[in-house]
Amino acid sequence: MYRRSAQDLEVFLVHPGGPLWARKDKSAWTIPKGEYEPDENPLDAARREFEEETSFRANGEFLDLGTIKQKSGKLVMAWAFEGDCDPANLTSNTCEIEWPPRSGRRIEIPEVDCGRWFSIEEARKYLREEQRPLLDNLCTLPQLANS
Repeated sequence: MYRRSAQDLEVFLVHPGGPLWARKDKSAWTIPKGEYEPDENPLDAARREFEEETSFRANGEFLDLGTIKQKSGKLVMAWAFEGDCDPANLTSNTCEIEWPPRSGRRIEIPEVDCGRWFSIEEARKYLREEQRPLLDNLCTLPQLANS
């Protein structure tokens, strides 16, 4: 999600939940994302995942930001849409993980523990490194050329 402010273009990023990410900040934030089934439309899945991770609806014109490959090898297809939300109202779905690793103990964590609006400059510092090309793609969209 992006919005236009008087000073800048801003993007909404989320911070992963759970103990692994608890003390990580810069280069730890991400776009809301998730996996989709083979028979599921990727854009429909992106809209669903955005809502599951944030509780906010993804509506409007969706702008294709392309596909990036994360360090894990996971391919991420991304779209942008213009919107607004109050991060204080974010509610995330949960998932179960093994913690500590290889302990056999399972805990339930929120997929996302918070969200925040960032200027593009700030987002470059906080967003996971492999997702930063998505910011470049957003900034070069003709629809946002004057932002």
